Amino acid sequence: MAAYDNIRLEKGLYTTGKSFTQALESLDPSENYRGTALEGLDAYQRQLKRFGIKVSGRSSDTIEKFFRTTDSAALFPEYISRAVHQGFEENDIASRMVATTTEIDSLDYRSLAVDITKNETYMNPVFEGAHIPETRVSVKSNLVKLEKIGRMITASYEAVKHQRLDLFTIALRQIGSAIATTQAYRAIDTLLQGDGTEGESEFIFIDDPDTLSYNDLLSLWAAFKGFNLSTIIMGTGTLTKVLKMDEFKDSAAGLGFHTTGKLITPFGAEIIHFPHLGDEKILAIDKAAALERVQAGGIVTEFDKLIDRQLERASVTVTSGFAKIYNDAAKCLMFA
Repeated sequence: MAAYDNIRLEKGLYTTGKSFTQALESLDPSENYRGTALEGLDAYQRQLKRFGIKVSGRSSDTIEKFFRTTDSAALFPEYISRAVHQGFEENDIASRMVATTTEIDSLDYRSLAVDITKNETYMNPVFEGAHIPETRVSVKSNLVKLEKIGRMITASYEAVKHQRLDLFTIALRQIGSAIATTQAYRAIDTLLQGDGTEGESEFIFIDDPDTLSYNDLLSLWAAFKGFNLSTIIMGTGTLTKVLKMDEFKDSAAGLGFHTTGKLITPFGAEIIHFPHLGDEKILAIDKAAALERVQAGGIVTEFDKLIDRQLERASVTVTSGFAKIYNDAAKCLMFA
């Protein structure tokens, strides 16, 4: 009998300091299944197979099937986390803005501060005996502000136990989508307003949004010195105005947009359409140098309640925050 058939599943697998799947993998490594019919499945997916639980498709099982045995009930919180994470990944706009994501195991974190002036983006030769200019790297004085966001599941087990998992997954994915949108809000707010140590981004003002022109975008691009404009975040109205500019309406651009959905973009930068930004500003960043995301673990579920069928007020949360890396790696075109 395969090893995955003999593993005892219990609440303790959620408290090992690893994710549930990582804890399972340590007991039942996927590398042991190379060349077998189970190759390609991770340790959690093998457990679903063990108990015959199908979580997707037209013939997906009902929620009740997770609770046929004590062992299979321990798989339910991981199912919740994965479904929420799927919705998060599908809408994770913040990842298209951050240079790096730092995982921490506490709620206290200070990011690095790099003291680099505009004059240091070019290095002059250092002659013999001369002083070598310094770039000072230190820890920021302020902690990164971490916030917990998420949702409370308030469904009665008796009310949902006969619901198909495929349908329940859709509801959970929406929770993940809302978490992703909230993180995008937080990322943009940090880029615009600062993180408590680094200040707000440089604002470039134009008088009338109705006169937004290619020259205004050119001014935004030219404001980057020592960094590259790689990503532009716009609201719906502003993006519409940009797409109507003659510079982005040629036949080749239109053909590419209609056949692939890919836009011709200003200066080759990636455009992020974020309707919640509004139409009074355009945010531009160097994605490789502007923002750090800090996470205290991933998606956290109240496994005790979920395993014990206490869906009422069982939470699904993520704790994260953002810190600016280089202040000059973000600029904002603002309509006065």
